[in-house]
Amino acid sequence: MHPYARSIRRMFEKHADPKAAAPMKRYMRGQFEYLGIKGPKMGELLKEHYAENGLPDISELDVIVCELWSLPQREFQYAATSLIGKFEKQLPEEFIETLEYLLVNKSWWDTVDTISGGILGVHFKRYPKVRRKCLMKWRKSGNFWLRRACILFQLNYKEETDFDLLCEIIRENLGSKEFFINKAIGWALRQYTCIDPQAVRQFVAETPLSPLSAREALKWLEKRKS
Repeated sequence: MHPYARSIRRMFEKHADPKAAAPMKRYMRGQFEYLGIKGPKMGELLKEHYAENGLPDISELDVIVCELWSLPQREFQYAATSLIGKFEKQLPEEFIETLEYLLVNKSWWDTVDTISGGILGVHFKRYPKVRRKCLMKWRKSGNFWLRRACILFQLNYKEETDFDLLCEIIRENLGSKEFFINKAIGWALRQYTCIDPQAVRQFVAETPLSPLSAREALKWLEKRKS
């Protein structure tokens, strides 16, 4: 194992809390094992680790991240996404291959959303050709987590959001019975209500969205009315 990944593993294992691990596993529907390190504590540990050890060379990032991803406890995947986030504005173009690997392995909403709404969004903005190539492939994928990533990558684009593109991708997923797709549609539309609420209202009115998607899309607007 790479020394940097090994040092994170040792640090986390030292602070494991089996009593906390069980409810954390239940919350995630038993999808993953946990060490029992809650979010705030994990953030503190990683902050200390970065301060003491610095960041690895970017050329070693892929190896470190994949080794952390291979470990059974979910906290190591969180550490991996945290580490990538430190490099999100420096990642080489070809790092998209690693991001795709992370999206389709040990997939669940926690890691997929962290990657999609932050790291992937930045990467697509920096590399338009990568964005076009991936969207062309992922939008048609049988893996719904990749399609969820296509819906969510613009979450933090604000005024730079390509709303027409978002609407196209949403239309491609109409009729889906997958909860995580319909939830993502509502989330992405709700986020855009901060920029153009009327555009979202119109789209929801004209589009046969699932009840979940429509409800999530208009949630903030309905709260403002009440």
